[in-house]
Amino acid sequence: MQSFLERRIKLQEEEVALLKSFLEVVNSLLAERSFRPVDITSQTKPQPQPRAPPKAPSDSVPIMTSDGVRIASVFTDQAGLHVIPEPETKLDPNSPPLRAFLVGKVLEPMQAKDKEAATAGTIQPESILTYNLEQEDDRLKAIHIQNYGDDRRVLELKNAIRWTLRRMYEKTSGKK
Repeated sequence: MQSFLERRIKLQEEEVALLKSFLEVVNSLLAERSFRPVDITSQTKPQPQPRAPPKAPSDSVPIMTSDGVRIASVFTDQAGLHVIPEPETKLDPNSPPLRAFLVGKVLEPMQAKDKEAATAGTIQPESILTYNLEQEDDRLKAIHIQNYGDDRRVLELKNAIRWTLRRMYEKTSGKK
């Protein structure tokens, strides 16, 4: 019985070690793709600066489902970042992925951070992020984001928008 228990313990310890190594790989992949390290530089008396506009207007970047269905397009230009759902795609503007995640966890915190930066004098008040959800009846027509900031923020916004619209599409189409 003792040898049996010792073998079982050894097998379980090996399995735990293997699972921990898998978890490290998953965590590193998530960290690479989901989060970007923040570059914190200590500054004394930061000067207010307007945000740099994007280099040039970009082409349309499609948002596709895992099945290859095009559900929206994202455009960036001097005026802002614009998300236009495909005409045949019905996206509910009151759905939790949009309201709770995109607005509540991404756009509003970015806007609050910009307001704090404007109060601290690191950015101009007219450079605070603003957004508008355009809807008609129970259908999302467009999302407009002005003063989105630098390229890092554009990437963060595009990723959040892509995730949100995919979840919204899955909820309306009944797919997972």
